[in-house]
Amino acid sequence: MWYLKLRMYILVAVLFAIVYAMVSIISYKLGVTNFYFYLALSFVLMFIQYMVGPKLVEWSMSVTYIKEGEYPELRQMVEKLAMKANIPAPRIGIAHITIPNAFAFGRSIKDGRICVTQGIMSLLNKDELQAVLGHEMTHLKNRDVLTITLLSVIPMILYRIAWQFLFFGGRRDKSQGSAALVGLVAFIFYFVTNLLVLYASRIREHFADKGSVDLGNNPSSLATALYKLVYGSARIPKDELKTAEGMKAFFVNDPSRALTELRDLRELDLDRSGTISSNELDALQRRAVKLNFGDKVMEIFSTHPNMLKRIKRLSEWQRA
Repeated sequence: MWYLKLRMYILVAVLFAIVYAMVSIISYKLGVTNFYFYLALSFVLMFIQYMVGPKLVEWSMSVTYIKEGEYPELRQMVEKLAMKANIPAPRIGIAHITIPNAFAFGRSIKDGRICVTQGIMSLLNKDELQAVLGHEMTHLKNRDVLTITLLSVIPMILYRIAWQFLFFGGRRDKSQGSAALVGLVAFIFYFVTNLLVLYASRIREHFADKGSVDLGNNPSSLATALYKLVYGSARIPKDELKTAEGMKAFFVNDPSRALTELRDLRELDLDRSGTISSNELDALQRRAVKLNFGDKVMEIFSTHPNMLKRIKRLSEWQRA
């Protein structure tokens, strides 16, 4: 996992270097007028999003939290995984939507919540569900919600800088030209940093997969769970998928890519059993995975890694 950690550190360094460069350009070229106001405003908006975010997720996903005595097996799995992860047991919720999936959110480890949808409960067996819960538990342990929120403020700031200087720049001709140039540079930086934040999100998904394995779950159980989630999402009408479009970054996989991913994953299911066994993961480990140009472009603009690459990495984490 050292290579993933190294990528994450380099990514954070690059993101903040871009912000430093942007601040320097504005300071030296324009002397800065109301830039700090928009900088402060961006942080205020991020703080508001951070504070009200959990309520928005609960409302968007129709979440209700389980009570004492409800779903005893689910509660037992979550508490067991929390103990292994050495973090407080999160609240457990049921999202009343048909899309099969799970997600974690919360302001901190102590405020952690793990939710499963109604659609996932009847789709996965115990080992597969536990592997998915291990993935979500790792998101909480690694403070991924906070990490991505803090990184996301960078393109937010750059977008506001671009908007300010492109449309509300200096009034004189000379200053208008300088303001437009700064706005254009800020917009380019915004586009680049947004792609970098998406890349960070994909790295965190790999971390969460590895974390689930480290918590004692079999890579083939998680691979099979991903396969089944893709299959289950492919059967959901498009109109229903659209209702969760804004929340898909929270999910274990991206439901909107299910049809494309299903065609790829069927190639891994050599015995057509509807699962990806340890033997099938071994076979995948011995072969190279090559993506076409379209798949590479789609991954660049996605919060989740390409599914073939993701399961390929799971095959590398199988125990001897």
